[in-house]
Amino acid sequence: MIRRFGEPPQADKTYNRRPGAYALLPRDGKLLLTCYYDPNPDLQLPGGGVDPGESPILALHREVREETGWSITTPKWFGVFRRFVYMPEYDLWAEKICNIYLARPLVRRGPPSEPDHEAVWLDIDQASAALGNAGDRYFAHRLLNAGSI
Repeated sequence: MIRRFGEPPQADKTYNRRPGAYALLPRDGKLLLTCYYDPNPDLQLPGGGVDPGESPILALHREVREETGWSITTPKWFGVFRRFVYMPEYDLWAEKICNIYLARPLVRRGPPSEPDHEAVWLDIDQASAALGNAGDRYFAHRLLNAGSI
């Protein structure tokens, strides 16, 4: 069973399952995050949806680069959660299956290519409190308590 964070599904909505890959990116006691500014600032784990025909690992590399400008190395699956949300950019209700990977930020290749995104470094303990959704906070907290950062 996949743990759910956030609001329960609404009985009157039809949800499209949307698999995604998201990264915990620790370096020197900090975590690389993305801040999405549209419509309001929201700190998130970098990542996003897996496109049809794309593997989760390729999606992870693509999404992290688009949202932070960084390349990553050695992704390892860390956990999974789901949440039921409305995605206004796609005008759909989604059951997001959020696969979380632990990876290392390798090198900054440039600024984020995704509009309204900015790469942000926060201390891991700060990130575990400041991330915009409960699932992201849970996994950042798990990383903090793992002690092998």
